[in-house]
Amino acid sequence: MDAFVNLTGYVGGDVELRHTKSGVTCASVRVATTPRIRRHGDWMDGETTWLTVVCYRALAENARASIARGDAVLLVGKLRTQVWTDANHVEHERLVLEASTIGHDLSRGTALFQRAERQPTTEDPFELAELIEAAERNAAIPEVDDPHDVDEDSDEDDADARSLVEDDRRDANRVPVPT
Repeated sequence: MDAFVNLTGYVGGDVELRHTKSGVTCASVRVATTPRIRRHGDWMDGETTWLTVVCYRALAENARASIARGDAVLLVGKLRTQVWTDANHVEHERLVLEASTIGHDLSRGTALFQRAERQPTTEDPFELAELIEAAERNAAIPEVDDPHDVDEDSDEDDADARSLVEDDRRDANRVPVPT
């Protein structure tokens, strides 16, 4: 079971960008959140909680380009526990937020949104259809023999061959429909 959380806080440092062993872009940043508590009729700050936030792929790159130290942010993601052993063979454990969404907290300031350009992949059915169409346009289509140069023994064979070539030409001009 995953523990999903929504969190507001302030970015405590620069976004660090790196790549995993498999080449996936990963970003991490520390975020602080401090609750406001009312005691004896007065408002005061509670204990500040620091949390490491990690994100991957396009979100990592967009976070690096968009958020900076001191920015008020909204975070949505899953709580994860990272466990590792240091050089002294001491096991450490920390709670991290694996973010699925990061944004500026507009109740504390303004921001200007800029849509990221979409990077096409071969998994995109529209791009795949375009690649297939281009390949079909560039495919060699066999030439039909001159219909006036007919050998009397092979009239039927030539008619069959012309019919097949015409079918191939019609198929080459069809536009594939993405599914």
